[in-house]
Order: sequence, then C-alpha cells, then structure tokens
Amino acid sequence: MRLVLLGAPGAGKGTQAKKLIEKYGIPQISTGDILRQAVADGTPLGKEAKSYMDKGELVPDKVVLGLVQERLKQDDCKKGYILDGFPRNTAQAEALDGMLNDMGMSLTAAISVDVPKEDLMKRLTGRRTCKNCGQMYNIYFTPPQKEGVCDKCGGELFQRDDDKEETIKKRLDVYEAQTAPLVEYYSKKGILKSIDGTGSIDEIFNKLCAVLES
Repeated sequence: MRLVLLGAPGAGKGTQAKKLIEKYGIPQISTGDILRQAVADGTPLGKEAKSYMDKGELVPDKVVLGLVQERLKQDDCKKGYILDGFPRNTAQAEALDGMLNDMGMSLTAAISVDVPKEDLMKRLTGRRTCKNCGQMYNIYFTPPQKEGVCDKCGGELFQRDDDKEETIKKRLDVYEAQTAPLVEYYSKKGILKSIDGTGSIDEIFNKLCAVLES
C-alpha cells in the first residue's frame, strides 16, 4: 500500500497517518524528517540540502527526490508507505511518478482529506496552548473549563503567532494555489480517493479504511 496523503493545513492528515501506521504497519515518510536526518548524518545529499538551508533557500526538488528515493529503498518500506508533505505540486508529482517507475513501483492511491474552509479556520485559529505544561485546547471544540486557564495545571493559555487568523488565511491560500492542483492530477490518473474529513477522529479513520479496502 503506497499512499500519498493530501489535505489542507488543519485537515488532520498527521493524526490519520499515525492511525494508518498502527493499523497497516507501514512507515510515514515525512520529507521534513528525512531532510533533518540526512543533514544530521552528513550524507552527500544531506550536505547538499544543508547548503541551501543555510542560505535560507528552498531545497531543490531533485535533492528532495533523491532523499525520498534513498528512504524508499529501506527495508521497512517493502510493504508500503505513506508519503507526507510530498509531493507539494504537480511538478514534484510528475518527478515522483518517474522515479517510482524507475524503481518498478507505482502509487496505490492518493487520498484527499476534504474539510470545508470554515472548519479549517476554526480548527487552526481556535488552538490555544498552555504556557506552563504545553497542553493544547481548541476554544470551539475542546475548550478549557475556565477561559484562558489550563485545566491540568492552571497555567495561562496563549495563541501561537502561526495560529492567528491572518497567518492561517495565507497558509490556506498557499495550499490552494500550489497543492490543490494535485487533486486534479491524481484524479486524472484514476488513483484519487476523497474522504469527508469532518467528524470525530475515529469516524474519519473508518471512512479512510473503507476507501482503502474497497
């Protein structure tokens, strides 16, 4: 089972990926994680990636693709994997298809977790974190018993800068512009599966499994 997970920030991809890993015993391949690991290990591709990161530049697709290829050759990927955070645009998707083709494999499915924009805004802008113990709340869905105060330790709750409305709107706009065309790309290839990403975590997971096993 070789999967690509698609969905806007706040769609709950990370949570669902963890549940998929537990159920199917396949690894989640996060480009962020493998980039950091390659840099830490000082591999040739890691050194090349670091040279861009040190200049504050985006790591080029060919370097990211090389790192993904190295990771997919590892033993734990034999049964399958979940790609997270890659591809981010259609150019990367085409390059990924070419690379997988060279490796004699192809994607099983691209799963799009669809959540209305209004819900995404509430999920992201509603987040509050305890300054003291790090416990997280959402003022719309899982509010603390007393406004602004942590139930666990009584610490002060705050909103992170990247959870503020203006920032969230920008992030969602970037997603729409860059990543949403991937939905069309995989739809044309006939491997897109869309699920409704609203409801409880378990409800969404059951929908996901039903789509994968159908």
